[in-house]
Parts: sequence; structure tokens; C-alpha cells
Amino acid sequence: MFSLDEDDEGEISVGESSDAEREMTPEVPKAPSVKTFDDGGDFEGASDVDRGTLRAFVVAVVYANAAVLLVALGPMVWFFEGWSRVGPALLVGGLLAGVRTYQTYRAWERSRDEVDEDAEAEADAEDAEAEENAETDEDDFDPDATRPEA
Repeated sequence: MFSLDEDDEGEISVGESSDAEREMTPEVPKAPSVKTFDDGGDFEGASDVDRGTLRAFVVAVVYANAAVLLVALGPMVWFFEGWSRVGPALLVGGLLAGVRTYQTYRAWERSRDEVDEDAEAEADAEDAEAEENAETDEDDFDPDATRPEA
């Protein structure tokens, strides 16, 4: 009765690629391997990070998480539960945590700028000393001393 029942016994290929499709399909490139921060599981890579930077990062993350939580929770408690004292207090606490996040970042940025300025001042002093040494070496140079006598 059905033509599919006689020849293919009712089987059709669904989701399988034909040979022509497989030939025309480009090969999928493989992604390069990436070394992650915590390959060993014991945070051994954290020793490569400056202590001040790591501390500022952790403090800023804690403040930012507290800010997001409290700024979102405060208005919901105020509106849905009707807690007219707790809700605004949570909101204000979240806003203060956000301000502290920004202050932590700015303090870290200023400390990095000071380190950069100190390193730049050191490099300038070394360059000036090298130039001074080069000038004294040029003064000691006697062109007649290097000429062979005839």
C-alpha cells in the first residue's frame, strides 16, 4: 500500500548526513588550549599577582556583591513586605557599598600610579647617571693615543 513499506521497510534517515553533505561540510576548527588561573587547584598562580592588587580585587568584589544584593533586596522588601524601615536601610547600605567599591578601586589606581612614577623617576636618574658617565668617558678620550706612530 505504501511505497516506503515495501522498499525501505518504513525507515527514513532523519538527522543523518548523506555522503554528499559530509563531503561539502567544512571541517570544524579546534579551539586552542587555554591555561586557566587555577590549573592545579591550589591557587599556585596567585603568587604571581601583586599582594596589593590581589587584596584590592578581593575587597572590591566583596563590596560590589554586597552592593548588588542590597540595592536589589532593599526596594523589594520595602514594596512587597511593607517594611518601611528595613527596605530603605538596605537600599542605603547597598549604595554605600557601591561607593566603597569605587573608593577601593580609586585607591588601588592611585597606588599603581605612584609605583609607576617612582619607577619612572628611578629610570630617569639611571639615564642621567649613564649620560654623565658617557660624557666623562668622552672627555678622557685622546684621539692621538689611538693612532699608530708613523
